[in-house]
Amino acid sequence: MKLVGIDVGKNSHHFCVMDKETGEFNVAPSSFSNNKEGFDSLINSLKPYSKKSILIGMEDTGHYHVALLKFLLSNGYTVALINPKTTDLTRKMEGGITKNDKLDTITICDVLDTPERKKQYRITKVDRFDLYEQRQLTRHHHNLKEELNVYCNRLQKSIDLVFPEFNTLFSSKYSIVYMNLLKTFGSAEAIASTDIRTIRKCFEVKGRGGRISLTPEKLKECAKNSIGISSEVETIQIKHLVNQITLIKEQIAEIDKKIEEFSIKNNSPILSIPGISHFSGTSILAELGDIGNYSKPSQIIKFAGVAPYHYESSQYNAQHTGITKKGSKYLRKTLYQIILTVINNNPVFKKYYLLKISQGKGHRCAQGHCIRKLLRIIYHLLETGQSFDPALLR
Repeated sequence: MKLVGIDVGKNSHHFCVMDKETGEFNVAPSSFSNNKEGFDSLINSLKPYSKKSILIGMEDTGHYHVALLKFLLSNGYTVALINPKTTDLTRKMEGGITKNDKLDTITICDVLDTPERKKQYRITKVDRFDLYEQRQLTRHHHNLKEELNVYCNRLQKSIDLVFPEFNTLFSSKYSIVYMNLLKTFGSAEAIASTDIRTIRKCFEVKGRGGRISLTPEKLKECAKNSIGISSEVETIQIKHLVNQITLIKEQIAEIDKKIEEFSIKNNSPILSIPGISHFSGTSILAELGDIGNYSKPSQIIKFAGVAPYHYESSQYNAQHTGITKKGSKYLRKTLYQIILTVINNNPVFKKYYLLKISQGKGHRCAQGHCIRKLLRIIYHLLETGQSFDPALLR
């Protein structure tokens, strides 16, 4: 067996080839360029060995490894991705005081040389490379949602300054009329000094749907009596924030449409679980990657960072600890976003949640227990391919 350690860089990569049995180098640490010529030179260095006898390892860090990973997979090589924290810990355990690209290739080989039972890497398959794109897309969705919340909070702060009564006039925020008024006027002062016909144009909404009870006349009267301050700066910010919020919502809608296409293509059995949508299902699958890299449910619970932290020393055993929060923060975020919906849509989960509450667990702790139960079910469905059947739960 030949172990190939690749240390990824921006403009160039380093690699070495080590014999697993003897620990000797077949190819000493050397570099190759991050381009087609460099990739071909790597393949030429590996040609003396059969593809089945080679295990290539590289760190799953940043984005510089993606092109090389896809190239190697398309050429039929087996590639293992390694958490950068694993290689860093391995280097420290070996007493390394020097870090450079050439030595890192050897450290990666050392990680690959661990027993199967304790392997600290995950194999990537060519037919699962599409999960990388899905992961990038769902993470982009998460990031845009966070960005949207920031802009919405800033918008509400500005509204509270220039027209604090504005939100009380609407049953829900961010409707078409709501956003039209903010984008056009931006303050109570501007609305109060505008003729009623111009205000009415903001109330003209095309398409189907219910109409709001607020009238242009009532809005103008409220604006005249508003206690909001006069601020040209805040008014400009409101108009800009409305444009940014509208743009982000359009981007999220575009992303969600593509995610739904991926989800339909995946046709995963976890979509049969009530409460899991196209987005959450795709996010879970993309973050987990190939289920074949996990041998038991506890491994995906650990990967999600929702395993309870265990602390025991001598005669002391901590009874109340939080979750580890290690692994994929995006997977953990998705699970916490959907768990209440899953609980409310399944009597067994509801009963399990109430049981934990009756045992003195807090709401968040009971959620954590339900998430771990959900992950065990997800693992079983992905392993067997069967659909969710609540009658089989206990």
